[in-house]
Amino acid sequence: MKKTFVVLMIGSLAGFTAFGQDTAKDDLKKSGQDVKQAGKATGKAAKNAGKGVAKGTKKGVHKAAGATEKGADKVKDKTQGN
Repeated sequence: MKKTFVVLMIGSLAGFTAFGQDTAKDDLKKSGQDVKQAGKATGKAAKNAGKGVAKGTKKGVHKAAGATEKGADKVKDKTQGN
């Protein structure tokens, strides 16, 4: 009776461990999906960073243009004053 019980316990434990294991094909599939998700995340991050750079560049260009116009007005005022 004890031997039968022990054999059944070992058999059931072996069955549970075999059921929970992934095959090599499943592992490859999961790793491929992970790589795909990482690529998407990297692309989104690069897109957002590019938008930030574009916004900063536009702001800087407009600020420089305003300063140039202000300087040109000062020069114009000085030359008309003489």
